[in-house]
Amino acid sequence: MLKGKTALITGGSRGIGKAIALAMGESAANVAILYAGNEAAARETCEQIRTMGAQAECWQCDVSDFDVSAKVTKEVIARFGRVDILVNNAGITRDNLIMAMKKEDFEAVIDTNLQGTFHMIKHLYGPFVKQKAGTIINISSVSGMMGNAGQANYAAAKAGMIGLTKSVAKELASRGITCNAIAPGFIATDMTDNMNDASRDAAVAMIPLKRMGRPEDIAKTAVFLASDSASYITGEVVKVDGGLYI
Repeated sequence: MLKGKTALITGGSRGIGKAIALAMGESAANVAILYAGNEAAARETCEQIRTMGAQAECWQCDVSDFDVSAKVTKEVIARFGRVDILVNNAGITRDNLIMAMKKEDFEAVIDTNLQGTFHMIKHLYGPFVKQKAGTIINISSVSGMMGNAGQANYAAAKAGMIGLTKSVAKELASRGITCNAIAPGFIATDMTDNMNDASRDAAVAMIPLKRMGRPEDIAKTAVFLASDSASYITGEVVKVDGGLYI
């Protein structure tokens, strides 16, 4: 489905990012994984992709750092020749009520989740325009659509990603480049594993399908948006949330 294309995935070593990387590789795309700190997990993911017959490489990269992410993006293009698909998945949480939230925690989440997304789009804007083709997929969240107590920083960043998605879609549509967002609900990852049983049960009770999603649910949506089947879709926010936000 994606044979001959190269996908660059930020935060691609674990959780949703890893599932997307594996799904892209399974669809015959070559994969560049950017990871923050877990080199072993990133290398393991690359090895899994290579066993599928696709090429895969990984780079350590703090997407919140403009200069570092610019350098790494150039290295990815040099390695693979071009990038066709950008998946902005890198994200962190620093949850707390606003009364107790530190300024540094608010800024850290905005810097990685929102500003990091801007950085990667900025770095690939020129190459995408030059090749008159490209797909951008931003991993937002239903928290950015409905808000969430104790996650003002995270919700603000994810809401910002939605506005960024729509703006980029309008800017680049005339060049044949699409930009869409996926808004996951509660997905079973390391992030949700940190929830206590009571919080997890309360979250599931709010979901009409009465279960958490899987990283693969997001990955399949990402592969679809990256494929030719979605070439006439841009500026959309696709909720994958079990009906949480209807």
